[in-house]
Amino acid sequence: MSGFAHSPVTLWWRWGLVALLAAIWLAMLLWGTGPLDQRIYEELYAGRDPALVAVARTITFFGEPTVLIVAGIVFAVIMWRRGHLRIGLALVAVTMIGRLLSEFQKITVVRPRPELESHLAVTNSWSFPSGHASSSMIFYVTLALVLTHRSRWLPLAAAGAILASLLIGTSRVMLGVHWPSDVIAGWSYGLLWVLLTLPIAKHLLGADSRKP
Repeated sequence: MSGFAHSPVTLWWRWGLVALLAAIWLAMLLWGTGPLDQRIYEELYAGRDPALVAVARTITFFGEPTVLIVAGIVFAVIMWRRGHLRIGLALVAVTMIGRLLSEFQKITVVRPRPELESHLAVTNSWSFPSGHASSSMIFYVTLALVLTHRSRWLPLAAAGAILASLLIGTSRVMLGVHWPSDVIAGWSYGLLWVLLTLPIAKHLLGADSRKP
């Protein structure tokens, strides 16, 4: 798969991007919840417009943990029926482990949810990072890479997956349950996790392509 090539340039680019994403995550941790965070939060908050609230709730649904878990299991079953069970299981494992690491960050950082406006969605965990932002980034980008393996559609699929996660993360701020910095940290962590698991994806997809 050309997108998983291991040329020196690609490796430098990948690890440089990993470092950048880690730096963004750290910046959001250290400087989040400040005046800029609050201003962006207020600008994006949708509570004054019922139509926007409805849109945000619809978008955020596609980042719900239960939705992503069920989707991953369905995909794994489809792959199993096609004789590629381990690819489906790899997607579930990457998503689930990534989600657990996101939850570990929450209980380690223990950042409270913003209280500037009423929450328009139910929450039961700490705020940093956004689980919807991180989990959707991990799931949809990994799914896009798997489904478009060796395809010219890979860049477009990856871009679409990232866009979906950007919308889902933004919806969390619109609903008043996350600081913008929580969401940016979630996106950064999610992409970082995908980059770190790319070698595993390459191995599984490469081994699968050699099957008779």
